Amino acid sequence: MLEDVYECRERCIRAVQSKDARFDGWFFTAVLTTRIYCRPSCPVVPPKVENMRFYPSAAAAQQAGFRACKRCRPDASPGSPEWNDRADLVARAMRLIADGVVDRDGVPGLATQLGYSVRQVQRQLLAELGAGPLALARAQRAQTARLLIETSELQMADVAFAAGFSSVRTFNETVQEVFALAPTELRRRARRGTTTTAPGTISLRLPFRAPLTPDNLFGHLIATGVPGVEEWRDGHYRRTLRLPHGHGVVALRPMPDHIACQLSLTDQRDLAIAISRCRRMLDLDADPVAVDDLLATDPVLAPLIAKAPGRRVPHTVDGEEFAVRAVLGQQVSTAAARTHAHRLVLRHGEPIEDAGGGLTHLFPTMQALAGLDPEALAFPKTRRTTLTTLIATLANGDIDLGAGADWDHVREQLTALPGIGPWTVESIAMRALGDPDAFVASDLGIRYAARDLGLPEAPKPLTEHARAWRPWRAYAVQYLWATGEHAINTIPAADDPTYQVTRLSTE
Repeated sequence: MLEDVYECRERCIRAVQSKDARFDGWFFTAVLTTRIYCRPSCPVVPPKVENMRFYPSAAAAQQAGFRACKRCRPDASPGSPEWNDRADLVARAMRLIADGVVDRDGVPGLATQLGYSVRQVQRQLLAELGAGPLALARAQRAQTARLLIETSELQMADVAFAAGFSSVRTFNETVQEVFALAPTELRRRARRGTTTTAPGTISLRLPFRAPLTPDNLFGHLIATGVPGVEEWRDGHYRRTLRLPHGHGVVALRPMPDHIACQLSLTDQRDLAIAISRCRRMLDLDADPVAVDDLLATDPVLAPLIAKAPGRRVPHTVDGEEFAVRAVLGQQVSTAAARTHAHRLVLRHGEPIEDAGGGLTHLFPTMQALAGLDPEALAFPKTRRTTLTTLIATLANGDIDLGAGADWDHVREQLTALPGIGPWTVESIAMRALGDPDAFVASDLGIRYAARDLGLPEAPKPLTEHARAWRPWRAYAVQYLWATGEHAINTIPAADDPTYQVTRLSTE
């Protein structure tokens, strides 16, 4: 059985007995006597050891006949950090499943994107997670259904199809099986003592593993935000989202024990995908304790970590968008990069309506940008060639910057393009691909920080020193960047008008 091969049973038992929230999402505890599965930090009295069984995924626990605990709601725990820290088949598959690929394209579509046969994908997922892609996608549909039931006014039939179920009957059976409650009872319980939100808005809490220092995470997104696509308003980072069935607007705000999230979607079927992309952008499934423990072994980084532990890597909701913005940001200031990106948005982006703020556009698709006039770009000819070549390559689908991308292969492909050097490659690897070991050794801010801290300043010796930080060099970058005075390191005041401007000068 799966629990017999699960390698760290004694560690799992200790985590459950101590209610250690750091392990939420790493594994799930099933109780033989109650037929319930929980997160390790469940507040109820821990079961007897002989009645505990451990599963690496909610889907595996559900397949074994256990239902979700009503107290700790294990389906709402942070995801396993493994899927964002690894680049093997299973991790890539899990990122794609979270991005809705199985619901949209089925298991054959998942296998095609991964470059493996359906049988190989199923075998690998079963071996490591105890559940195949269909069961994993079903568990995600159940979680999406619960969120829609509890946070929206949709009729249950609409909830069923928005969550990805093929029929209302399957929806009812799955919700009853997973949560031991009928959908109407779930909604009734959730409405006790709750406040209503604006029509069409879904409000939820995005959990994370503590600690989390939000300053550089939100500060980076705000300071580099493209006007019209992103803004800082009333204490929220807001941005537009291009999603499979339509578009959305998300507002995110850091709170002590969660990220407050408000989503407005044109199609409710995109809820799970929107949540997944926001979690990925904010790096909420990271394991900060594991990262900081390793980095703190370096006496230079240790004081920085002790001062502000739990820094995250600011990622992106769209890998292709970030790649274009990375090229626009080559050898220019943050303000200049924003201006260049804003011009592209005004000329090629898709206009939207934003009742809650000043967002005006979706970032242009690569197909829309493929027709841009290079002469209209206000920067040197060589960088124009770099940008247009990158856009053409992405528009043709020759480079995959999606959730299931092969990090090393993408690096090779990017390096082969004209004008794409190590800084651009590693920036894309760090923020678009989510590689936790990406390292921008030639970045000016990193070199200044290295100099001030007594580390080697030149890229080659600094990279050599940084070997000790592997596999978390992208997190070391955040600690080094945070030593500077740049705006990316601070969250503006809630009423700061500087970041509410939706248009920059295009002159």
